Amino acid sequence: MKLHTIHLNVNDEEQKVTVRSGDTLLYTIREQLGLTGAKPGCLNGDCGACTIHVDGWPMKSCLMMAVEAEGKQITTIEGLNNTPIQEAFVHHFAFQCGYCTPGFIMNGYSLIQKKPDADDSTIKEWLESNICRCTSYIEIEKAIKFALGKNKPSS
Repeated sequence: MKLHTIHLNVNDEEQKVTVRSGDTLLYTIREQLGLTGAKPGCLNGDCGACTIHVDGWPMKSCLMMAVEAEGKQITTIEGLNNTPIQEAFVHHFAFQCGYCTPGFIMNGYSLIQKKPDADDSTIKEWLESNICRCTSYIEIEKAIKFALGKNKPSS
């Protein structure tokens, strides 16, 4: 088994880790860096519970090898601090058990950054990459719309 020592930039901090070729980024950030916000769900890219940002885009960390992440900017839910999307999820009770919530927040945060004028159909399209088994998605959609409104400059 070959080991690789790599440097990862996670939440604006350089981290040196030793990984196997087959270690996923999800496994590495959870087990080696202790950042447990990204959740192991399906482990095949279907549920989105493991969503993080890689170079500003949502990425299912169960689908990316840790060695592929070297030289990229990685942000986990632990790297977000008091963002409008986090406030909106709390304000609109957009969670129940909370297991999928970090993935939805990371996806919603990226949507706000990449598509600040997102309409209902764009929001629904972005939410298709995440699965929640507890809510009806209505609260999640409301939270994202609320955060999109808060992200616009006031007149």
